[in-house]
Amino acid sequence: MEAIIRTDKLTKSFGDVKAVSDLSLHVNKGEIYGFLGLNGAGKTTTIRMLLGMISAGRGKAYIKGQRVYPGNTRLWQDVGYLVEIPYSYPNLTVRENLEITRRLRLVKDTGAVERIMDKLALTRYADRKAGNLSLGNAQRLGIAKAMIHNPGILILDEPANGLDPAGIYEIRGMLLDLARNHGVTVFISSHILGEISRFASRIGIIHEGELIRELDTHQLESLCQKRLLVSTRKNGIAREILQKNGILINKSSSNGVLEILENNAIDHPDQVARLLVNNDLPPVLLHVDEEDLESYFLRTIKMKGAQK
Repeated sequence: MEAIIRTDKLTKSFGDVKAVSDLSLHVNKGEIYGFLGLNGAGKTTTIRMLLGMISAGRGKAYIKGQRVYPGNTRLWQDVGYLVEIPYSYPNLTVRENLEITRRLRLVKDTGAVERIMDKLALTRYADRKAGNLSLGNAQRLGIAKAMIHNPGILILDEPANGLDPAGIYEIRGMLLDLARNHGVTVFISSHILGEISRFASRIGIIHEGELIRELDTHQLESLCQKRLLVSTRKNGIAREILQKNGILINKSSSNGVLEILENNAIDHPDQVARLLVNNDLPPVLLHVDEEDLESYFLRTIKMKGAQK
């Protein structure tokens, strides 16, 4: 399958600072690719190179099999994008801003402006000057401009910035619909890790300019660590009983809670509880704690740092 978005050892430096280093990734048609990293990790620099806004120092980028370079304007007919700040004409209204974008995008359908305002919940702000919009609605306007020509590819840099939880939920549903039902390819950068895990089909983690991990979202469950937390009124005795029965205790927290990493115990906490109850040590805490994407991400970049 030909990747819709592909990079080959993409590298960019600013002076002595290497912002992106040997980055190779591929995004397939209809995929929502979550590009995750801390601030300064190289996400926006990568997106700017994908869009031909800046030239790569080394390496290549391709959109639908075509090489990306600043003069190749044919590429952008089927691409919608939002990069960092949703720029607009502050003294023009929402409707006027979108009308300008419609004409620049050569969209003949004059009803496109009204439809995209309705889709992004901007109709009530249609006659408000863009400079007077809230941060969240300015972000919605930026997304509307990216989508007004119904592109097959969306490249969005931190699109949830400024949105409230309801707005994030709406954007998530809209992107899912575009990918699943209309075959739109979405490349979305973010540092809101838990949110991305809810709808991205694949995730790439960038840290200090390097792509350190790529994975399908369904792999997360097996990669995220689990542990069984146990506490009784007498944790010292509980530790001895568990260990005598072949259940190894990984460590105890500062408040004495016992941590078990064995898969059998994690999968069958009822057996651990029964063992303790039969020894007159009923648990006051018995909880399977599962690592979320944010914790997994932080552990992954910490491991990367330890390897240096």
